[in-house]
Amino acid sequence: MTLAKLGACATALALLTAAPALAQIKIGASLAVTGPASFLGDPEAKTLKMLVDQLNATGGINGEEVELVLYDDGADPNKARTFATRLIEEDEVVAVIGGSSTGATMAMAPLFTQAEIPFISLAGAVVIIDPVQKYVFKTPHTDRMACLKIFEDITKRGMSKVGLISGTGGFGKSMREQCLGVAGEAGVEIVADETYGPGDADVTPQLTNIANTAGIEAIVNPGFGQGPAVVTRNYAQLGIKLPFYQSHGVASDSFIHLAGDAAEGVRLPATPMLIPDQLADNDPQKQPVVSYIKEYKAAYGEDPSTFGGYAYDAFQMVVAAIKAKGTDPNDIRDGIEETKGYAGVTGVYTMSPTDHMGLDLTAFRMLEIQEGGWVPVE
Repeated sequence: MTLAKLGACATALALLTAAPALAQIKIGASLAVTGPASFLGDPEAKTLKMLVDQLNATGGINGEEVELVLYDDGADPNKARTFATRLIEEDEVVAVIGGSSTGATMAMAPLFTQAEIPFISLAGAVVIIDPVQKYVFKTPHTDRMACLKIFEDITKRGMSKVGLISGTGGFGKSMREQCLGVAGEAGVEIVADETYGPGDADVTPQLTNIANTAGIEAIVNPGFGQGPAVVTRNYAQLGIKLPFYQSHGVASDSFIHLAGDAAEGVRLPATPMLIPDQLADNDPQKQPVVSYIKEYKAAYGEDPSTFGGYAYDAFQMVVAAIKAKGTDPNDIRDGIEETKGYAGVTGVYTMSPTDHMGLDLTAFRMLEIQEGGWVPVE
């Protein structure tokens, strides 16, 4: 062989050696990275990218690299369904994390069920996992749980007559229905029931109706996005002095920024993500919460949100299932369902064939906004 040929072979070998290893395990995601729900999807996407980079830097899963196949559905159910089809047919992923919103989740879930691919949603509505669907899981608390946690706090304060003002989007509509459904068992009476659209810039007529209802003692606002901030500002502008509750759908610093001083005194159920420095040292969630916040801040120069935490927990459970069971989607599904006592940033998860969320009310912390920050009130 000539020196020229030897040189060419050596060059080709060097190029092959330098080329990155092909990803062997594809995990899919469809999130609202942009658009009106980007406050959900952006931190979720950043979290998944960070975790994949960390994982591959330490050898991947059982020696195989992971590729994140991520699409931005903007919380549009039609786009989400299109991307779900692409993830199944073209990308051939082994599991999917996503659905920043309930609408996007419900559009995708039937496709993943039909394809027998495990799907962990990051949206809040209870309809995602009730009734249980074999291949569908979720990491956030349900809207039903949020109603029960809020009503528990209301009754502890000696009140029972509640007014609802709910968004008409997927989450707000679902939580309104859940609150109406559990009010009786929680010892609460819904004495006023108003709604508002996602584009409404003024809800003072609805709030005035609630405030003028005889016997009203507290107001609850099921909703997410910018709507609850509008409601909160109008509530303050009207000078209403009733205790005011939001849902976990706005459990992030961005809600305080949007609502401004009007947010003072608002209560809502949330995860420990918002109060890392106030957690007891023996709290099982302190270490994962503190570690996640530190890693995210190092990666992006900003604090993560509660919503990014939903993605963090979903990814960790998918990875644990693959490590334990292998890369067959049905085996991964089984592994997720067998999750027991996983202390994540959202809560301590124990899944089962009859529970594809794995959280109870103890995963919620009741917080109040005081001087622009979060304070536990339990």
